[in-house]
Amino acid sequence: MSLMNRLERKLGRYAIENLMVYIIGINGLVYFLSYAYRGSNLISKLWLDPSLVLRGEVWRLVTFIFIPPATSIIWIFFILYFYYMVGTGLEHEWGSFRFNVYYLTGMACTILAAFLVGQGSTAVYLNLSLFLAFAYVYPDFEILLFFVLPVKVKYLAWLNWFFIGFTVLTAPLPAKAAALVSVLNYFLFFGREIAANWKNSSFSYQRRRAFTSRSAPPEKAFIHKCSICGMTEKDDALMDFRYCSRCEGDHEYCMPHLKTHEHVKESKQEKT
Repeated sequence: MSLMNRLERKLGRYAIENLMVYIIGINGLVYFLSYAYRGSNLISKLWLDPSLVLRGEVWRLVTFIFIPPATSIIWIFFILYFYYMVGTGLEHEWGSFRFNVYYLTGMACTILAAFLVGQGSTAVYLNLSLFLAFAYVYPDFEILLFFVLPVKVKYLAWLNWFFIGFTVLTAPLPAKAAALVSVLNYFLFFGREIAANWKNSSFSYQRRRAFTSRSAPPEKAFIHKCSICGMTEKDDALMDFRYCSRCEGDHEYCMPHLKTHEHVKESKQEKT
């Protein structure tokens, strides 16, 4: 029995069902409160700031997941709905306990990244890890990009991986660490499976390649070949070849050697 199964048997009753519903609901509430009271600095009080956590503001270890994305009031509905769809889809596939563990692991990774770099953070990379997990579980699920263009989520996941790679290559050190550490939960959950799939794919490719090399028909032989110089139609597609009626046996010649060769006889050769 795997570690996850053992944990679920012991702690599964403590899992929070519909966890993403509560998170999205509080995100929406925080957004509208900050929109209605723009001078309240509500977001700054929820931000994950390692220095302030060490001063006693420990609530920031949790409240950072309730910071909504900075976007317009029109787009917030669609973004929060997308987060809801991703979270509930994963919970439906895994069950409440495993989804709780994945989300809490992502929170722990985000907190670790923030303390490693000494800078504040939000749940941006945590939400990104949720989407990557969703794309791995439901690679062919289609969404309407810009409400018009149907796109499979696996292609959007590749764009997200490109974003992470670009961040690691070009961003300052704090951003590099945040991008890498914050998606550790993805590799903790899928790393072994990805490695196994890659190994099986590589093995299958080698088997197909070996089978193809054994079963592939031999290269098509030439049809015409000059008995003197060895030229074939593959060497010169425009060359004509003829048999000599004065030679005994099947002897074919290219045009330059058709009239200049020595005729083949059983007992002796007669030169033209």
